[in-house]
Amino acid sequence: MERYLIPGGSGGSFRREGYTFDVGASMVFGLGKKGFTNLLTRALNDIGEQCSTVSDPAQLEYHLPDNLRLAVSYQYKDFITCLSNLFPHESKGIIKFYNTCWQIFRALDTIPLLSLEDPIYLAKVFLRNPLACLTLARWLPVNVGEVARRHIKDEQLLKFIDIECYCWSVMPADLTPIINAGMVFSDRHAGGINYPSGGVGTIAEKLVTGLKRYGGAIRYKTRVSEIIVEDKKAIGVKLGNGEEIYARRIVSNATRWNTFGTLISKDDTPEAEKIWSKRYKPSPSFISLHLGVKSSIIPQNTHCHHLLLESWEEMEAEQGTVFVSIPTLLDASLAPTGRHIIHIFTPSMITSWEKLSPSAYAQAKKASADRLIYRLETIFPGLSKEITNQEIGTPRSHRRFLGRQQGTYGPIPAFRLPGLLSMPLNTTSIENLYCVGDSSFPGQGLNAVAFSGFACADRVGADLNLND
Repeated sequence: MERYLIPGGSGGSFRREGYTFDVGASMVFGLGKKGFTNLLTRALNDIGEQCSTVSDPAQLEYHLPDNLRLAVSYQYKDFITCLSNLFPHESKGIIKFYNTCWQIFRALDTIPLLSLEDPIYLAKVFLRNPLACLTLARWLPVNVGEVARRHIKDEQLLKFIDIECYCWSVMPADLTPIINAGMVFSDRHAGGINYPSGGVGTIAEKLVTGLKRYGGAIRYKTRVSEIIVEDKKAIGVKLGNGEEIYARRIVSNATRWNTFGTLISKDDTPEAEKIWSKRYKPSPSFISLHLGVKSSIIPQNTHCHHLLLESWEEMEAEQGTVFVSIPTLLDASLAPTGRHIIHIFTPSMITSWEKLSPSAYAQAKKASADRLIYRLETIFPGLSKEITNQEIGTPRSHRRFLGRQQGTYGPIPAFRLPGLLSMPLNTTSIENLYCVGDSSFPGQGLNAVAFSGFACADRVGADLNLND
C-alpha cells in the first residue's frame, strides 16, 4: 500500500520541465559491488534487477567555520592525509579513530546481514565468524563521541567529528552509534558513493519491477487508516475508503509514531512502544530547495556534494547546516542541455511552519529560499542571477506527501543512549505485526533501511517457515 503517486518516498524522484529532481539526498551508500554491506545492490540482485551507477570521487566537500575546508575523497589515504595536514598534532589520534571505524566495518562486511531476531541465523553466523560477532557486540552500546575523545583532544577536530556524524545522522557524535559510523566512515572509501543513473528514484522503480516479477503488487494513492487488531493480533488493514484487507502478517514501514500513534489505537499500543517514544524523538524535517541553473555557474572540477556551516554553534539550529547536491555533475541527463540541478536542503522543525495562513506560508517559503540562495553564493558567486527553475518543499510538504510524523527525517535519541542497544528490531509486542524502516534497527539512511528490510523479510520468512 503506497499512499503517494510514485514509489520511493524520500528516496524517489519527480520531474518538472525537463528536470529530474531527487526528493531527498543523492549521497547513496550501499550500491557498491563487493561484500555484504552493499545492501541496495544485494536487494536489487535478489529480485533480478541491477542499477547502473556513476561513482562519485568524493563523499562531499566541507565548508566549515574558521575557514576549515576539505573534501572527503573516495581514496582513504588521501582523506587521512588531508585531515592530518589540517591537524598535524592529532595525526595519530585521527588514524586510531578511523581505524576503529574500519574494524567495525570489516566485521560487518564479513557477515550476511539478516535478522538479529532469528536464533538459527545468529547461531550460524557466530559459528562461522565468532571474532566478527564479538567485535560488533563490543561496540553495539558505544557512541562515536566516546571513541573520538579517547583518541582526540583538539576541540575543533572534535567539532569536525560532530559534523561528520551530523551530515547523515542529524545528531552530534555523542548521540550517534559507533556501529553506524563504522559503516558510513568506511564504506565511503570501500564501496564508495555511487549515484544511480537516471536519479535516486531509479532504485525504487527497479524494486517495483522486481516485486511485480515475483507476483507482488503495489497499490498507489492508497492510504491505510488503521491496522486491524483482534485479541492482540494484527489481522489486516483498513484503508481510507473503508476497504479492509486481511493477511497473515502485517508489515508497517510508517514511523513508529505513525504506526502506534495513528494506525493503532492507544488502547492497543504496547508498553514497549510507549517506552520507545520516550527514548526517541522526531528529528527535524527539512526545507528542500530544488534549483535549475545555467551550467556556467558551476565551475569545472566542482564536487557533487557540499556541506556549508558558518558557525559551530548553529550546527543543530533551525536552518543552521546547509546540505548541497549537484547530481547533474554525475548524470547530465537529469537536466536540459546547458543546465545543472542544485538541490539545497537544511533542517527545519514543523513548528516553524504550522498555523501559517496561505499568504504567510508563501512568504515564509520565499524568505527561506532567498536566504539559502544567499548563503550558497559564498560557494557559487552570482547564483541568484542564473536560476531558471525553482521548487521548494517544507516540513509541511514532507508530512503531507510522505506521511511522516512532523515530516521528520527519522528518530533521534531524546537523551544519550547506549549506542544501538535501545533501537527496536522488527517484531513488535503485537503478534503478526512488524515494523521496518528508519525507526527500526539500525536507523536512518537508504542502506540502513535496506538492512532493516532484509532483517524483516528474514524474520517474517522464519515465522512462516519459508526460509531455507
